[in-house]
Amino acid sequence: MTPEHLPLLLTRTMPYGKYKGRAIADLPGHYLGWFAREGFPRGELGSLLALMYELDHNALRHLLDPLRKDGQSNKR
Repeated sequence: MTPEHLPLLLTRTMPYGKYKGRAIADLPGHYLGWFAREGFPRGELGSLLALMYELDHNALRHLLDPLRKDGQSNKR
């Protein structure tokens, strides 16, 4: 992980599935956990999902709060 990855969690969206279009930072923990058990996709998407899983699993979602702009989603 590099510091540049954190803002990407807020801007990259899920390209498919039930949460298609939702920012990776706003994906629910149970969905991230499913990926952790079943395997993350390859490439940037998988890396970002794995990072978000670690933040969620370790109760560190709040680290993204300073990066959010006013009005940016915060669904959990």
